[in-house]
Amino acid sequence: MGALDIVTGDTKVLEKGALDGIVVNTAGIGVADRIVRDNGLVPGDRILVNGTLGDHGMTIMAERANLSFGGQLQSDVAPLWGLVEKAMSAGEIHAMKDPTRGGFASAINEMARKSRVSVRVREDALPLKKSVRSAAEMLGIDPLQVANEGKVVMGVPEKDAEKVLAALRSHPYGKEAVIIGEVVEGSHVIMETRIGGERFIEPPVGDPVPRVC
Repeated sequence: MGALDIVTGDTKVLEKGALDGIVVNTAGIGVADRIVRDNGLVPGDRILVNGTLGDHGMTIMAERANLSFGGQLQSDVAPLWGLVEKAMSAGEIHAMKDPTRGGFASAINEMARKSRVSVRVREDALPLKKSVRSAAEMLGIDPLQVANEGKVVMGVPEKDAEKVLAALRSHPYGKEAVIIGEVVEGSHVIMETRIGGERFIEPPVGDPVPRVC
């Protein structure tokens, strides 16, 4: 092993006797022409998401709680490279992150912290399905803090925001893409509420959805 590099690894912890099948771990190595990290936000950037938030996490939680919403809750799991590639071809993207574990709240706070900026988000611009809101209210969960599996958060310069938005909307996994806020100087993530107030969007202390993988 001394001459080999370990590219990646994945460890699972299971209860005794819980593993009754074969576990396969795969790893891939690729060469990137252009790398977009999650720490490149600058004041003036617009924050984009490619669709509704909280779908996956609330679907899992509702299923576990035996709550039925008539099939209105569905996971958003999707392969995103085609969407991302199209967006990157349309304009400059300063920062990008997948809002998986910990949801949008965790992702946007991490992006802001690493970039040393503040982000202002408009509550009336946040894309949340009615069924997701209802399930979240019933379970006492903030839908911004639950996992998404087919979403991406992007920080895009104002000059390119509309072009990137159009590119996202032209893709099947970005039809509901929206601009939800902007980057300013500071050190917090702030939501401008519908009634004209403000509140912090805090990262979750823990994940309300236990790991399933």
